[in-house]
Amino acid sequence: MSAILNLIWFLPILTVFVSLIIPRQQKQTLRMFHAISALANLVLCVFFTVKIYGLALSSGLPVGNALQLHYLTDVSWLPVLDIRFIIGADALSILMCVLAAIIVFTGILMSWEVERPKEFFALIQILGAGVFGVFLSFDLFLFMIFYEIEALAMYLMIAGWGTGRKDYSGKKLTLALALGSTFALIAVIAMYFEGGIGSWDIRKLADVHFSNGFQMWAFPFLFIGFAVSGSLFPFHNWSPDGHSSAPTAVSMFAAGVMMKMGCYGCLRIAMYLMPEGARFWLPYIVLLVLFNVVAAAFIAIKQRDLKYIIAYSSIAHLGLIFLGLCAANLISIKGASLQMLSHGFLTGMFFACVGMIYSRTHTRMVDEMGGLMKVIPLIGVAFVVAGFTGLGLPGLSGFAAELPVFMGSLRASSIAVQIVAVLAILSITTTAVYVLQATNKMLSGPLNPKFASLPKVSVPEKIVLGIYFICLFGMGLFPGWISRFLDTSLLPVFFNMSR
Repeated sequence: MSAILNLIWFLPILTVFVSLIIPRQQKQTLRMFHAISALANLVLCVFFTVKIYGLALSSGLPVGNALQLHYLTDVSWLPVLDIRFIIGADALSILMCVLAAIIVFTGILMSWEVERPKEFFALIQILGAGVFGVFLSFDLFLFMIFYEIEALAMYLMIAGWGTGRKDYSGKKLTLALALGSTFALIAVIAMYFEGGIGSWDIRKLADVHFSNGFQMWAFPFLFIGFAVSGSLFPFHNWSPDGHSSAPTAVSMFAAGVMMKMGCYGCLRIAMYLMPEGARFWLPYIVLLVLFNVVAAAFIAIKQRDLKYIIAYSSIAHLGLIFLGLCAANLISIKGASLQMLSHGFLTGMFFACVGMIYSRTHTRMVDEMGGLMKVIPLIGVAFVVAGFTGLGLPGLSGFAAELPVFMGSLRASSIAVQIVAVLAILSITTTAVYVLQATNKMLSGPLNPKFASLPKVSVPEKIVLGIYFICLFGMGLFPGWISRFLDTSLLPVFFNMSR
């Protein structure tokens, strides 16, 4: 079974190589081949989620700081550098793989009519392979190799298929991610030498007690380095411009998965391996989170471009993830992990709706729309549901994720975290303003005459919306099993933070 688990990251790469033999002119064959491959990977991720859930329940909660990994592959890869090929899965990593597989599959469906599909779909698969590798890697060097794949592929997709200032936006995104990766890589290499055990194995490094002096400088390098991908202030500027120029699938991928990859690194690597540095620095880092959860929402109110509205909304909601991490108790960390999943589904739905609207109206400016609910009601309903999820409406995934973040943050030992938590709760009102304002201008009122006969929703688009409806309502109505499942991944992190 460990070999089959490796298919999750290897299948996208294999798909790219096999697709090379398909003639460029056979666009329908290329579309179907990549869609079937992505669907197969989604099924594979769901299969392993069910299997690992059963194993986790039967084995009970972990004791101490040992990770409860399943279907482990651990072989020597580059012995001269002590690098091993360690691939495995636990609750958090496999759930993040399910999220990534959904984004990849729906992103392909949303790009059904894209130009140059051979190259575009190949790059989507490479992006998928990179994030799957990040979530499944438990050797630090291997983790960083997969982590570095994203920046170049994102630039190529934005510069090649984007709109507007696509070259500028692509370079800005790539340079920001490269800067963050550099910070993280410096700390990772330093950890290898400081650890003194000749290993990059995350499981072994968790037992190393790094000196306080080392953690004081290495933790902020590592945490902030990963947090750049999560749009933590003041490293957030790449996000709105990148989304505005990116094609729909890339916006879905960047907001839905790539940003969570940074949050995952903050939790799985920085906080788990350097707990003393986390206890010292997180009460200060939460002051940066204040911009994300408060100021970004006010900026979103002023935007008129749908992608900019959602981009700043994403920065605000990612702030809730960082708030949960900064509170550093089990409830808040669990809420942050649930928010990673919820926000991934939420932004996938949001950006898919924007792509559907733009392909029909050829505008993203809400002031130029009006009455669209009369002609594309399914897309309108989906946009409203995504908006209500962002507001944290009970019954949707946003409520199940945000509530433990707020509860855990209000119980934090740091007064600064508690203050930011209160301001974050109050900012929900601001979220309501920009969500309802955009929804009202776009969907309500008299119909713009030039939009009177928009194309109906296609079958691929219906599949995309159906998947996200299931995810948002499913997680919102039945969050208990995910919460219990995540305990098996988060307790070792919490133990290290508490010792």
